[in-house]
Amino acid sequence: MEITLTASDGYRIGAATFGSSDRPVLIMPATGVPQSYYAKFATYLAERGFSVLTFDYRGIGRSKDGDLRKMEARMRDWALLDAAAAFQHLSSDVLVVGHSFGGQALGLLPDLARVRGALLVGSQSGYWGNWPALGKLWMWPTTHFALDGATKLFGYFPGSRLGFGEDLPPGVAHEWAAWCRNPKYLVGALGVEQKYAKVRAPFRAYAISDDAFAPLPAVEALGRLYPNSKWETRRLAPRELGVDSIGHFGFFRERFRDSLWREAADWLERQ
Repeated sequence: MEITLTASDGYRIGAATFGSSDRPVLIMPATGVPQSYYAKFATYLAERGFSVLTFDYRGIGRSKDGDLRKMEARMRDWALLDAAAAFQHLSSDVLVVGHSFGGQALGLLPDLARVRGALLVGSQSGYWGNWPALGKLWMWPTTHFALDGATKLFGYFPGSRLGFGEDLPPGVAHEWAAWCRNPKYLVGALGVEQKYAKVRAPFRAYAISDDAFAPLPAVEALGRLYPNSKWETRRLAPRELGVDSIGHFGFFRERFRDSLWREAADWLERQ
């Protein structure tokens, strides 16, 4: 069911609910990925007995309102305002499924003691230096020039033209680039080390071997930013499932309903 949430600054956030139970799951999306991408996975979790909430960050999907060029949103607003509104909509302890940015931003949620566990997919510390040698060849210019340059040229980041999901508000793109130049990524840039140290929930983080956006060293670097969590890295190669590719986005495709989705739901049930 589609609903609308209101962030603390008054911005209206498009969201949706799936199922009805006392086991809430919050799905926090990746950068530029609309909540509709997770609908089938959310429906599956609801069939397994969870109640699931999805939402769009401001400027994305159903939370887009007006010309992106005129939006003053920053990437931190996606976490501190939008994700916070979704989290606070859920009244009891919450399980989190974080995709890419969603797993990075979890430590910025309010009342972290309410997080019962977190399953992360393609979540990583975005500092460019965490990439292996070949990855640095595109990460360094992307984070030092391309993100800022393209955003200044178009007045927004044209992610839809470049394979980065939906277009991004300019403030989001500029802050993202700046975080990727900080060795401690958003945690260092925002000075929130103590807040991230408060996270003590169990984490399962999927490191998928053909995910160029989240190589294993970057996934493990994110784990170090949650120093007191009960962190588990689940290494996964496509050949384990008899497929050629999973990548950064494949986990949430319905072809993995009886494999990755089942495994994920089983883990969430144990928390």
